[in-house]
Amino acid sequence: MPSADPEATAGPGPEGGPEPQAGAGSAAEPEDDPAAPAPLHVPRTPTGNAEVDAQLDRLADVDHLATDGHVEVYEDVHRGLRDALTALDARPGPPAPPTPYSNSNRS
Repeated sequence: MPSADPEATAGPGPEGGPEPQAGAGSAAEPEDDPAAPAPLHVPRTPTGNAEVDAQLDRLADVDHLATDGHVEVYEDVHRGLRDALTALDARPGPPAPPTPYSNSNRS
């Protein structure tokens, strides 16, 4: 007796066959997808400061992310650059002594 389910009798093919699974030989491979992230190849010139250079190198991570993933990287790099600049402003050693001629000592 023939089966009532047409998909059960149909062979593998575009008509009635199982749908191909994502990633298993699908036609839209990442390198063939025009909407896939593409490296921008923006040149980054070293600054000579290892902390700053590491943050600038981190910007290359966005080359492999969709646009909605860029914000997290940009915020992380911004935070790292801000911390590096703050560290440059910090004075090493004890604070400077107060000047003997301050406004509060005037008569």
